Amino acid sequence: MAKAIRKVAGGGKYITPAVAEKLVDEISGNANKAPHELLSKREFEVFMFIARGKTVGDIADVLSLSVATISTHRTRILEKMSLKTNADIVQYAYANNILR
Repeated sequence: MAKAIRKVAGGGKYITPAVAEKLVDEISGNANKAPHELLSKREFEVFMFIARGKTVGDIADVLSLSVATISTHRTRILEKMSLKTNADIVQYAYANNILR
């Protein structure tokens, strides 16, 4: 969290987008939701592809998006869900009975 808040030139504070989103979630009551419920529709779609073992390139082809865009979604998914790897996504999906 110390890295998340930085002083700005005029003595103000800067909050990273990830921290801002967490603060909004707390205020709006999203803190009680499961991590996957905080994902946007597109992020959840990418999450499901990753959970099923698809690569970023595979997902980009299926969704007609760039690999960079899918990588950005993956990064946001990992951040929002406090996960580190694709294996963590797969494990989470199975543990929470999301894959059917």
